Formats: sequence, C-alpha cells, structure tokens
Amino acid sequence: MKKHLFFYVTIVSLLFFDKRSGMAQDTFSIVGVDTITGEVGSAGASCVDLIAFGILDPSFLGDLIPGKGAINTQAAYLAANQTNARNRMNLGDTPSQITSWLQANDVGSNPHVRQYGVAAIVSGSAQTAAYTGTNCMNYKSHVAGKNYCIQGNILLGQVVLDSMESKFKRTNGTLACKLMAALQGAKMVGADTRCAPNNSSSLFAFLKVSKPSDAYGNPYISIGVRTPTNSFIEPIDSLQTIANGINLCSITTGIKENSIKGSIGIFPNPSNTVISVLNYSPYKTTKVFIRNSIGQTVRTEEKEFKNLNIADLSAGIYFAEINLSGTKEKQIIKFVKDN
Repeated sequence: MKKHLFFYVTIVSLLFFDKRSGMAQDTFSIVGVDTITGEVGSAGASCVDLIAFGILDPSFLGDLIPGKGAINTQAAYLAANQTNARNRMNLGDTPSQITSWLQANDVGSNPHVRQYGVAAIVSGSAQTAAYTGTNCMNYKSHVAGKNYCIQGNILLGQVVLDSMESKFKRTNGTLACKLMAALQGAKMVGADTRCAPNNSSSLFAFLKVSKPSDAYGNPYISIGVRTPTNSFIEPIDSLQTIANGINLCSITTGIKENSIKGSIGIFPNPSNTVISVLNYSPYKTTKVFIRNSIGQTVRTEEKEFKNLNIADLSAGIYFAEINLSGTKEKQIIKFVKDN
C-alpha cells in the first residue's frame, strides 16, 4: 500500500443535469481530530451535481491543516471564506475564535447563509466549534462533540446528524474508519432532501485524512465519488466500496491496549520509508528488535527513538519487539514494509 492514497471516481449513468441543484448549498459533513496520532480529517456528501459544474474534487469543502485541524466550509460556499478560515487556524486561532471571526468578516457580508465546522488540536487537546447561519436552508443544525463537529443543511431532519454522531462515537478504530462510519449513518434516501427523487442520500461523497507529516494539500488518505443527477446511485455505498478496497479500517497506527499502563504503537503501518514508535506508556523504550517473518533479527536499536528509517528493508511483514525500562514487559507489534 502506498503512503498516500488518492481515489476520485466519477460514476456516469443517465446523464441528465438538474441546474436547480446549484452550487448554493452543501449538505452534511463531519470534521474530526485524533489527539493520539495527530491525524485530522474531513468527510461529507451533498446533492450537488459536481459533474455538471465541472468540479473534479468532491472534497473541496473540507480543508485539512496537517498537525493543526480540519475545517468544513459549506452552505453558500465561498472559497475566500475557506481561505480565511485556514489562515486564522495557521495564525493560532482556536475553533471558536475562527467561527466568530468568520461571522464578523464574511467575504460576501452575509454570514447568515454560511455553515462551518472546525476541529483542531490545541496544545495536545481537541477543541471544536460549529456555526449554522439563521438563513441556511432547512432543516439545518450542527452537533459539536469533544473531537468532532457534524453539520448539515437541507436535511431530512435531525435524524441525519444524530445517526452520523452515533456511528462516529460507537465505531472503534482509526479516525478514517470512524469518519466513514459517520457517512454511513447518513445513508438514507433524501438525507439531503433534494436527492429523494434520485433514491439516494446525495450525489457526491468524500473522505480525507492527513497525518502531521503530510504536506498541506496532500493528505495520505483521500477518496471521493461523484455521480450525476438521475443516476439513482448511492455515492456513500460507492465510497464504501473504495474504502473496503484499500482496507481503510486496517490503515492503523498499530497502537494496542495491553497490560502496560498506556499504549505502544507503530505509525504509519504499512510504511515504505519511516516508521515511528508511538509511546504513550510511562516507560521509556530501551531496546527494539526488528525481526522478519521467519524470526531473524534484521535490526536492533538500543536507545530511545521516535523514528526509524526502514527504506532499505525488503517489502514484507516484520515484527518490532519493544522493550521498556523499569518493567520486564515487552510488546511485539506486526508491521508491513511496503514497496
């Protein structure tokens, strides 16, 4: 598996464009952060025919600032407002400061038709904030949780947001896996009410996640689907097919719970260049053995370290045996070296 995963799929069937869908609104979306891995992510969907408008990237409304946070800009979308939100985050504003600033400095002088969701990692902790303008199209609302924000407009009802939140909170695994589950929570006919005649929730769907080391605009996971009006295709199902094909929920940090107070893990996993030992236990790593699939030791590290270059190893399955100071316990974690 390559380090960065990009899949944008256009599904063309019965191409009849409904210009009334317009680009005026975007519908249900979620932003989230993981304070353990430092990942930030965004996912969403809407009943807007991006094919008719010539928009290639279905993830345009989500903005990821690696190591900092995620911002979804929707409802009467203006790229300039999105840029301003990103600039405020890069200047160090908190999510609540960003949403307040955007209301006071709306590019079109009409903040009442906008909707925002912001999640960020601030001094190691998650912070969130959301804003829904009073003139957004009904049904409209948002839900701000500890490390996520869910927002939507032109919705079937509160059930869409509540179902997304429930799926996100109840799903174990990586941030990407939880975001995909949240979208599944919104997979109901007419979730965006404009798509009821299409017998679907929406016309496009996307998911993307950045880790702290990613360059801006180059998330290591980015998948998306566009479908045309009257195609009668459910884009969230199509997105799930892509997610399953890349083993989205198996792209893990390798962190596992054990008898040690805390967690030890390897990230990213798989990797083709560098792996990092993530140590959230109260103990320091004293020695790490890297062994191949037949038990041969191919590398030994005898000092505490965070990053290990594995570019010279052959592709395959390896095991890291991590020994800790002050305890006789050790942890063995399987990882995959990619081509």
